[in-house]
Amino acid sequence: MQEPPVTVRPDPSKHEIADRDISSTFVKGMAVLKAFDDTHTRLTLAEIAQLTGLDRASVRRLTLTLVHLGYVERDGRHFSLSPQVLILAGSFLRGNQFGTHIQPLLNRFSSRIGQTVSLAIPDGNSAVYVAQSTAQEDAVSFGFTVGSRLPLLHTAIGRMILAFAPQDWAEETIRAVPFEQYTPETTMDRGEILNRVRNCRAVGYAIVENEFEPGVTGFATPIGGLNALKAVVGTSMPTLGIRNEEDRLQTISLLQQVAQELGRSRLFSTT
Repeated sequence: MQEPPVTVRPDPSKHEIADRDISSTFVKGMAVLKAFDDTHTRLTLAEIAQLTGLDRASVRRLTLTLVHLGYVERDGRHFSLSPQVLILAGSFLRGNQFGTHIQPLLNRFSSRIGQTVSLAIPDGNSAVYVAQSTAQEDAVSFGFTVGSRLPLLHTAIGRMILAFAPQDWAEETIRAVPFEQYTPETTMDRGEILNRVRNCRAVGYAIVENEFEPGVTGFATPIGGLNALKAVVGTSMPTLGIRNEEDRLQTISLLQQVAQELGRSRLFSTT
């Protein structure tokens, strides 16, 4: 389900900036870029307007500006992202040791866990994968890759973000963010979701079974402390492959180790 690219709820990971210092045109341009995702790879101007909530005239100017800058390609009435968007991400990845430190670390722990290990950061009302292990041939990734977005309320990574974020923001998000019944076991009671998030805050990790994908259990641990979350490390595995509580806690222990090591990297060690 496509999430509106412009969220009215503040992201607790971002510093507060006065409205007078924010360019509304630039915000709208970013909304156009965010309209493209794995289910919306080719869009018309009308579709972009519908997804962003912006008027057609603004969408036309913003999209054609992005075409002019090289970040969007045009094919008749349709538009799509160009490979040039990778340049922006590449600078971030290289500057923060993703290739030399973070990726090898994720690969090493993936081999120990036997599943794909992912690094995610909060972004508005979602979590976004920014790195993922590649070494474990038998690991199951469940179709998610770098750049994939996850809902906060029904995934282990999302609940870990909510648990370690400022509580007022987390509670507002749980009350207000729309969600759907992803599986027969999806928790639909917002009060129960809040209770489970509070439990994650108390124990310091999150385990979510079969709520987002049927037959899949997610695990997550934080990088950073309460109210100072920097990122989340997570993995998923088939629920039927988990034999007992010892298996669950062993997986969490390994994720806590990788989170501790990642916390010392350049990306997260600076304040």
